[in-house]
Amino acid sequence: MVALVDVRRLIPRTDAVLADARLAGAQQRLGRPLVLAAVRRAQDQARAGEIEPGAVADAAVAGLPPRAASLTPVINATGVLLHTNLGRAPLSAAARASLQAAAGWTDLEFSLDTGARSRRGRGMLAALAAAVPAAEAVHVVNNNAAALVLAATALAAGREIIVSRGELIEIGDGFRLPDLLESTGARIREVGTTNRTTAADYAAAIGPQAGFILKVHPSNYRIEGFTASASVADLAALGVPVVGDIGSGLLAPHPLLPAEPDAATWLEAGAALVTASGDKLLGGPQAGLLLGRADLVTRLARHPLARALRVDKLTIAALEATLAGPRPPVAQALSAGREELLDRAERIADRLRAAGIDAGAGPADGAVGGGGAPQVALPGAAVSLPPALAPLLRAGDPVRSGSVPAVIGRVEDGRLLLDLRAVPPADDELLGDAVIAAGAAAGPAAGLPAGRG
Repeated sequence: MVALVDVRRLIPRTDAVLADARLAGAQQRLGRPLVLAAVRRAQDQARAGEIEPGAVADAAVAGLPPRAASLTPVINATGVLLHTNLGRAPLSAAARASLQAAAGWTDLEFSLDTGARSRRGRGMLAALAAAVPAAEAVHVVNNNAAALVLAATALAAGREIIVSRGELIEIGDGFRLPDLLESTGARIREVGTTNRTTAADYAAAIGPQAGFILKVHPSNYRIEGFTASASVADLAALGVPVVGDIGSGLLAPHPLLPAEPDAATWLEAGAALVTASGDKLLGGPQAGLLLGRADLVTRLARHPLARALRVDKLTIAALEATLAGPRPPVAQALSAGREELLDRAERIADRLRAAGIDAGAGPADGAVGGGGAPQVALPGAAVSLPPALAPLLRAGDPVRSGSVPAVIGRVEDGRLLLDLRAVPPADDELLGDAVIAAGAAAGPAAGLPAGRG
């Protein structure tokens, strides 16, 4: 007579699995809850007959996340330099090192020289002021929308903000500028039409209730044809403070983006206050920059709402390093030439073809993204692959295990393009590793002969 044993009785107890040295060490790195979840998933696999009971510890180790946070590093091969879904601007090595230094105790509001309390973010503010000499004073909040909200609250609550109908934009994720401004208690005074607004339209709207004139760069769209708009200089001559939202974070003119407004030019033209983003063309962390007249900036910085909108020590550290340190990745990527990018694409494609993957290289046009320079094409290059690789590069087993980064491209004309515009040259080898790992998983669907990879 043969006695049947329920294999579920052979599944090791949770505490026994957690005692495995690999899992005990992982608890120090990831915390007990994440390790415990991996163990329970492995036990469930054993109960379902997917693995042997003796393999539970190994399966739990294989199922551990690479980090305690769920955010997954990606290589941005979309060709969009400032991709909002991928976190916009990547930080420079200097900014990342500054983040690490700021992660512990710091002299955030403390003077090491005197032993007394000191101004929060003094180094960051000094670096921002040095970057925009046309600004009498500067302040930083947590994003550009917050900068506009603070300006509207401090300067126009219960009063009117005069703005062109052609500049009442939607800023993303369904948030609309009129709703944002009216939430502060200010009233929107629309002037002109969608396609034509003149300085005379603004002048006719100015009355005792005028808080300020708002000049908004449309950023992610363009109206062409029968159009007219008033310049900052025209508006500054009307005698009411002009608040300019340049959006993209360009602090000075850029030769590749002649139509993109910058903070220095608008301030020199007479804007009383300019707001901008820190994580777009500036290339830093998410932040809202406020630049302009000393009396207005001081008024905003001392407003009670400023306390709710202030940035933390990590943003302070990263922004200062971005402003005072070497050129950030966004600036480097923006200036990369097509021939340079084509050479890199050919080298990567050669390596992939040697691994048996159907790969090519050719010209491709990228974009600034992040709402900036919507009609500017950035001539570049891309590696061309079978589209079957796209999901594996995003979320295949090698990506989930953390052995390779996720790679996000775009599909055009039946091919997956990995555009190198936003990929640092130092990541070319990593990108190749990720494609080879994905190709090994895809097999013939990726043009990879069976058994290769």
